Amino acid sequence: MTKKRAWTAAKKAAMLAKIRALCETFPRAVERPSHGAPTWFVGKGKSFANVTDNHHGDGRFALWVAAPPGALAMLVDSNPDHYFVPPYVAHLGWVGVHLDRAPWSAIASVLEQAFLLRGGRYPQTKD
Repeated sequence: MTKKRAWTAAKKAAMLAKIRALCETFPRAVERPSHGAPTWFVGKGKSFANVTDNHHGDGRFALWVAAPPGALAMLVDSNPDHYFVPPYVAHLGWVGVHLDRAPWSAIASVLEQAFLLRGGRYPQTKD
């Protein structure tokens, strides 16, 4: 089991800043609050990620991300220390990420995949 981080307000702010910085690199990604939580959308369209802090008293500082069919079961089954089944959105295929346990590389990867899944696109480059 990966060691949990003790979340101080400063550490939460630093993690949220890191997530924001990455999401700002996604074309047309927009942050706005949804249900009181920082949430990222593709333009004015679909949400692809949100950060929860002790959602309904669950004690987690976590990231919820959109995921393709089958990814929720695969990720949670293969690494329940990093991933979990989030309430309310799991039936839509969303995955919960323990921000205190998952490495940044995994967090960045699921964020990018969620962005692309929900309609995000990178500009085409001319070769």
